[in-house]
Amino acid sequence: MTGAPSDPDLIRLPWDIPLENWPEHHLVTLPRGISRHIVRFARLSGRVYAIKEISERYAKREYQLLWDLSRLDTPSVEPVAVVTGRTDAAGEPLDSALITRHLQFSLPYRAMLSGTLRPDTLIRLLDALAVLLVRLHLAGFYWGDCSLSNTLFRRDAGAFAAYLVDAETGELHPVISEGQRAHDIDVAYVNIYGEMLDLEAGGFLHPSIDPLAFADQLCERYHRLWNELTQEEIVEDVEWHLIDQRIRRLNSLGFDVAEMMVRRKAGTARLIVRPKVVDAGHHQRRLLRLTGLDVEENQARRLLNDLDSFRVAKGLRHEDEAIVAHRWLAETFQPTVHAIPQHLRGKLEPAQLFHEVLDHRWFMSEAEGRDVGLDAALRSYVDTVLVYKPDEKAIIGDDSTADPVSP
Repeated sequence: MTGAPSDPDLIRLPWDIPLENWPEHHLVTLPRGISRHIVRFARLSGRVYAIKEISERYAKREYQLLWDLSRLDTPSVEPVAVVTGRTDAAGEPLDSALITRHLQFSLPYRAMLSGTLRPDTLIRLLDALAVLLVRLHLAGFYWGDCSLSNTLFRRDAGAFAAYLVDAETGELHPVISEGQRAHDIDVAYVNIYGEMLDLEAGGFLHPSIDPLAFADQLCERYHRLWNELTQEEIVEDVEWHLIDQRIRRLNSLGFDVAEMMVRRKAGTARLIVRPKVVDAGHHQRRLLRLTGLDVEENQARRLLNDLDSFRVAKGLRHEDEAIVAHRWLAETFQPTVHAIPQHLRGKLEPAQLFHEVLDHRWFMSEAEGRDVGLDAALRSYVDTVLVYKPDEKAIIGDDSTADPVSP
């Protein structure tokens, strides 16, 4: 076993047995996507690990790629270890195994289906996938097999956040070439189209959805985001407010501008402004800096909006931002999360819970024509909404239970 496993029990798993024949008491049943390899989930010491059986060459390669992506802070599953040199009881060789940490509160796209997949849900999934593909390309990563099936999704306020889960076909370069980028988009287009046709054949696709049009939309959304992040913009000397607008647009997409390149064209009064280095997570990092909360980007945006409302409501407009954030955390966020009954806290992660309570408060206030307040909204949300939600966290009980997680 090569890697940095934090749990010594990993070495005691039955590595001399093919993964598909592992005893049930070692496994936990969780939703999983379509895979060309055998994948199982093992629960050890309160943690859940995903184990994939694959050839030694690709196991080592994918392990290294996932570590590199983690170092670049790119959304992907966390690698734990590679197990090689496996043999069965008769001495026959077995495939190697790649161990990754299960991404809590994440689901494959098929597990998110409920009856018929609604068009707006698909659009949000495609948006998340387009953002993931752009972030990978900005990091110099060529995926080679972009698809919904090779992605995990976590709820991110009203949207989704996408994470790469399968990197065996990938390549990491200092800068991705235009040819690699174009090929990645073509592969994504074909895969998405095939997955939409598969959903249509299974009766999961809304009749109004055209699989081909949705595959086209992924490409359109990718190109629009890529151009917004990388295209050069020509502005007049007197139009510097346009530069500020560009930065704000990038921030609204969840990206920071780390550096601008400004070049005066000879004999003209115009400037070319091009974001040179961009990174995702503008609101995410601001919230982490102010409160220590490490959440998804849209969740961070929503929490920061509530923080701003708290500042106004408490008359703290001129108070230091860090002091206001500390008060908001102690007086609003933490009391709300801690008021959730213990047995219901595995339903959603704290930031998503808080976001949904705020949404519930808004709908109740609209219905009653007045602000119902956070306490009343919280009680109503727990009684009428939260109790009916499935657990999105991996269910981890004692060693005698292995409850499945419903999609």
